[in-house]
Amino acid sequence: MKPVLSPALEPKIALIGNPNSGKTSIFNQLTGLQQKVGNFPGVTVDKKTGTLELPGGTRAELIDLPGAYSFYPTSKDEKLVVQSLVQPGNENYPDAIVYIADVTKLEKHLLLFSQLKDLGIPVLLALNMADVAEQEGLQYDLEKLSRKLGAPTLLVSGRTGEGLGQLKQMMVDLLAQAPAGNAPLDSTQYRLAPEEAKLITQIQGEFPGYTPYQLILLAHHIKWLPFLTPAQKTTIEQAINNTGFQDLQLQVYETMQRYDQFTPIVQQARDRDSAQSASFTERLDDLLTNRFLGPVVFFGLMLMIFHALFTWAELPMNFIEDTFGSLNTFLQNNLPKHWLTDLLTEGIVTGLSGVVVFVPQIAILFFLISLLEEVGYMARAAFMFDRIMQFFGLNGRSVVALISGGACAIPAIMSTRTISNWKERLITILVTPFISCSARIPVYTVLIGFVVPPTKVGFVSLQALAFMGLYLLGIAAALLAALVFKLILRTNETSYLMLELPEYRLPVMRNVWLTVWEKVKTFTFEAGRIILIISMVLWLMSSFGPPGAIKRAEEVARRSAQLKNLDETATQDLIDAQVMEASFAGQLGKFIEPAIRPLGFDWKIGIALITSFAAREVFVATMATIYSIGHQDDEYSIREKMAKQRDPITKELIYSPATSLSLLLFYVFAMQCMSTIAVVKRETKSWKWPLIQFGFMTGLAYLSSWLAYMWLS
Repeated sequence: MKPVLSPALEPKIALIGNPNSGKTSIFNQLTGLQQKVGNFPGVTVDKKTGTLELPGGTRAELIDLPGAYSFYPTSKDEKLVVQSLVQPGNENYPDAIVYIADVTKLEKHLLLFSQLKDLGIPVLLALNMADVAEQEGLQYDLEKLSRKLGAPTLLVSGRTGEGLGQLKQMMVDLLAQAPAGNAPLDSTQYRLAPEEAKLITQIQGEFPGYTPYQLILLAHHIKWLPFLTPAQKTTIEQAINNTGFQDLQLQVYETMQRYDQFTPIVQQARDRDSAQSASFTERLDDLLTNRFLGPVVFFGLMLMIFHALFTWAELPMNFIEDTFGSLNTFLQNNLPKHWLTDLLTEGIVTGLSGVVVFVPQIAILFFLISLLEEVGYMARAAFMFDRIMQFFGLNGRSVVALISGGACAIPAIMSTRTISNWKERLITILVTPFISCSARIPVYTVLIGFVVPPTKVGFVSLQALAFMGLYLLGIAAALLAALVFKLILRTNETSYLMLELPEYRLPVMRNVWLTVWEKVKTFTFEAGRIILIISMVLWLMSSFGPPGAIKRAEEVARRSAQLKNLDETATQDLIDAQVMEASFAGQLGKFIEPAIRPLGFDWKIGIALITSFAAREVFVATMATIYSIGHQDDEYSIREKMAKQRDPITKELIYSPATSLSLLLFYVFAMQCMSTIAVVKRETKSWKWPLIQFGFMTGLAYLSSWLAYMWLS
């Protein structure tokens, strides 16, 4: 009779495995949409959990721990696995472990499994990729494997769902087993070194309930395990000194012993192998990871993704904007004239539009990147570019984020979650906004004409070259800033590119769609709340002013319109411009004018700097409103109007080459995007980093603008 567990116990089952073992596919198959994403305590690494219904009415919590290769970590993700499993009583300490291993690479995946066996936690071995193994003619004697390895073993497939029903029943049996607790010294899977045995006897009194292997891991990782008290650290340090415990030497000793033990078991249990898939992968890698052709293929793929973000997203983004525009018109026509109506239409609905409009780009980017990840290509991309990216303090996977930033920094920053090293991920997040995104294009288009004449050098326009130069300038700034952060930021985390190049396989579309859903949901409900709040604040600042100021501005505008015989549209444009000047935003523009005067900016440009914080492309709309051409959509008219603007005192052109170049450089470097700041806050789980990012980018923008203005003035 099968044991039945009470649902009230709410047991925890940890899903553990190497990166690229297919662990995420199994997790998605078992939990579907019944999963949530949080964070491990004190860090910003994602913690995925899901609810699992087991036979007999048991409800269990399934914890998807980060991928790890062993209990000797090289990244923060792997450290979290060690931290969660080496301390009984940790909030993530499981009642049972399901270890996922790629059956086509079983020998490579069993090191961590053999270490898990020594924790005293009930564990079973799930051999994933059963469908691939069948295609390749790869067969194992599961009974022999189970007997020799000392753990229940079964075949599963994260792609087809094969074996998952049996896996759930085996989980029930596994949960019925009692954990080992205090175990004898000879309970470890490998033969203890004399130093290890002595150390265990000296410290086990301080750590009741720990297995011998957990005590060994405490000694190996004493420097960074956060839960150890000063007294416990002292006890361990004294034992290390007394026994001559050599950290690195004993790690090698243990690892070699474990391989010597399980490698013959795997070879004996394997009935037949096939090299067909490996040879195909190797032939494809000869092209895709080639020193010269590999980068060409990569940038070609990234160009396709970049193109898709512009072309595929254009239709749904236009639809979203048109839908919210129609909703705004409907509300304005059917609700009473009141400031609350304006708040709803111009603040809340517009703010929501500013959130939802990014969803197509985010969905497309993560759909395409997930496809490449699923087929096994992204690991190759990281491998190819890791060395050069390491020089700048980045990671091979940073290339994807930097290139994606050319479309929009928001999904690009979200894509950095594939970077396991926290320092490298943080640097990538901080420098990605330097890459010129699509929102800068309207600003560049309007201002370049004031700096560069429309002449050609051969077949190439100087203005086109200037446009490209602005993009290259952003790339250079990103790399140089990354190099600076590499020197400034300190971390105990050592960076290694330790990854396994998976076999090329068809993508599991269930995983792709779940990834897209997760990213879209995260942006909409997490970053979206911040964007909406900032949108409302900006609307309030632009719509209200000191007592009586707005009303006086409207009266002055109407009298001026009557004297000039302006039509209704032109009159409204003039009123909008005067109200903008009298508003708190206008007052703030005038307040900051002394600070931006050295850059060649007046208070009107100051307003544009403030309002375009909502989105850089708002700069053009703000200029249109300020210069009373808000109902003319032709950018040429905007440029013509701006080209005629003169300083009321000096009578010199406002948009001289010096001022225009200064403004261009400001928009190249400045963090003029509240949505990006909101996403940075969401990804770093702190206001510290977005504020630092805003500060150094604004400082660089100010300095470069000032130098350019002084040079050309």
